[in-house]
Amino acid sequence: MISTNTPSKPRQNSAFKHLMSIHWWMSIGYLILFLTGTIMSRLPREVFIRPSLYDFHKSIGALTMAILTWRILVLLRVWWRKYTKKFPKFTTEWFQTVALHTSLYIFMWVVPVTGFLLSNSFKSNNVKIFGILLPDMFPQNSAMVEVGRSLHFWLAYTFLAFIILHSIQQKKVVRSLWRKFTKTITLGNNLSSN
Repeated sequence: MISTNTPSKPRQNSAFKHLMSIHWWMSIGYLILFLTGTIMSRLPREVFIRPSLYDFHKSIGALTMAILTWRILVLLRVWWRKYTKKFPKFTTEWFQTVALHTSLYIFMWVVPVTGFLLSNSFKSNNVKIFGILLPDMFPQNSAMVEVGRSLHFWLAYTFLAFIILHSIQQKKVVRSLWRKFTKTITLGNNLSSN
C-alpha cells in the first residue's frame, strides 16, 4: 500500500457546518435589509410600492432576529464542544476576533430592535412578519420617532462598517467565494451562448 502525504483539512463537525449554514442565511437576510432599507428610505411617500416595501423590510428584520436566536443557540453548542475539550489560546488575534464577532452579534440584535423602536413609536401594532402581527416591543410615542430613526440609521451603517471589517478579516474566504461566483457566471454565460 502506498501512502500519500497529502495535508488533511481540519475536521469540521456538524454543529460548525450548521453554524456556517445559518451564517449564510443571515448574510442574505441582512443584505436584503440593507438594500430594502436604502431603497425605501429614498422613495417619496406617494410611491405606491413604499408601504409594501416597509412591510417586507420589517418582516425580514423580524425573521433575521429569529434566525439570530437560532444561531446563538448553535454557537453556544459549538463553543461548548470546542472549549470543553481544549481552552483557546488567549492571543491578541483571538481577542480581536472575539471582540469583532461580539460586536457583530450586538449589531445584529440592536439594529432590528431600533427598527422596532422606530415602527412602534410611530404607530402601534404595525410590525408584521409576512402578515402575522407581532406584539409591540415599545409603546407608541411620537417623541421617540426621531430618536428611533436616528438610532436605526446610524447603527445600521456602523454595523455595515463592522461587516466590512469582518470581510477584510476573512479575505481568503471572500476571495474564494468571489472566484467561485465568477466561475459560475462564466460557466453560465458559456452555456447560454451555446
